[in-house]
Amino acid sequence: MKTELVDVSPTRKEIKIQIEPEIVRAAYDRISDQYAKTVNVPGFRRGHAPRSVVRTRFKNEIRGDVLRELVPDAISDAIDKHELATIGEPDIHVDDAENLTPAGDQPLSLHVNLEVLPKIDLGNYKGLEAVRRRRPVTEADVNSVVERLREASASLQPVEDRGALPGDILSVNFHGRFLDEPEREEIHVDDVDMTLAGAGVQPEFTDNLTGVKVDEQRTFTVSYPEDHSAKDLAGKRVEYTATVTAVRLKELPEVDNEWAKSLGEGIESIDGLRAKVREDLLQHADVEADHRLRAEVMGKLLEAHRFEVPATLVTHQANHRLESVVRDMIGRGIDPRNKQLNWEGAREELKAQAEEDVRGSLLLERIAEEEKIAVSDDEVEAEIEAISKAARQPKEQVRGVLTKEGGERSIANRLRNRKALDLLIGNARITEEEWTEPEKTDATTQQSE
Repeated sequence: MKTELVDVSPTRKEIKIQIEPEIVRAAYDRISDQYAKTVNVPGFRRGHAPRSVVRTRFKNEIRGDVLRELVPDAISDAIDKHELATIGEPDIHVDDAENLTPAGDQPLSLHVNLEVLPKIDLGNYKGLEAVRRRRPVTEADVNSVVERLREASASLQPVEDRGALPGDILSVNFHGRFLDEPEREEIHVDDVDMTLAGAGVQPEFTDNLTGVKVDEQRTFTVSYPEDHSAKDLAGKRVEYTATVTAVRLKELPEVDNEWAKSLGEGIESIDGLRAKVREDLLQHADVEADHRLRAEVMGKLLEAHRFEVPATLVTHQANHRLESVVRDMIGRGIDPRNKQLNWEGAREELKAQAEEDVRGSLLLERIAEEEKIAVSDDEVEAEIEAISKAARQPKEQVRGVLTKEGGERSIANRLRNRKALDLLIGNARITEEEWTEPEKTDATTQQSE
């Protein structure tokens, strides 16, 4: 068998293959004889039809079996010969298959298009320069957390002796119609809780529902701004009929030792609560600083290693990111089927991010190979246990889900890459600097991370 490797690109290869005529003839003879022993041919007893008659009557079937016997082995041998790390299924083209004959003196020619993992030449990956910045924890931060805990401990008391005032929490059933687009589907939502004059509440709601009492109904128009966060409402005028089903007043607890004790976790006083909050904030700041440091080191590694990545892997990762975005949108009550969403733009952005994801993963795998990094069975088991605890699911249930997604091998690969990144961090030249706020990214990027 003769083969020729054509480098289409670092991740695309073509192999031209020729199978010698004698090998093709031998396959034709063997398969023709198998047919002759088993098929019924009119005018002949089973197993006694001449080979030439069988070949004529079952021409297409025999030719198909010859190709199925010869082609896969030829491709496999060619891939092994050229030491290619292939991805996915090969794209096979048999040249002039229709004219393939049992007595031919021409070789069977075919060419195969393959996607392969690129060969990565490692440059410098030790001694990368990076900066570690930790967010400072201030008294204002501690106060903010304590206030949120206080808000979470608030009780809601029904208001019966007066109309609703700013700050009250209303439960409302809404029926809305679009004044400028009467053909659009009307809005019907029940049991919506809203705080009069609260953050993000359109002023028309506060203006028209102030003074309302339980079971009262009000009709009014809301003009949404062009930059409203809900894209399907942005720039629209909606006439609402609102029926109030409850008016409640939020009562906040006193910030004292008794309230602090009620929060549990061994807290005995306000001072103890503030100390615990500060400790948690400092821990979170450390985690955030480490996360940003790892991202920066990874970014420096990617800058130093630019190479083509397989399109199939990029597509798979982009789809994974897109699924995450959709799940996040559904979780936040946004309908991903909204026609105003720019999915094409999002796909392109996600594809660029996915390409960097794949490049980074391939780099870490190559570094792990270079450094002979291994992952033990005990480490895989510990990771499964950690996932089980974090997800609050039985260990075997987690193992079952992971098995469907690549199983313990995928965990081992992830741990190996994590160890490789730990090695980069351990060998990086890190300087400590003052905190700076991270640059803002668009909503699609934030959703996909």
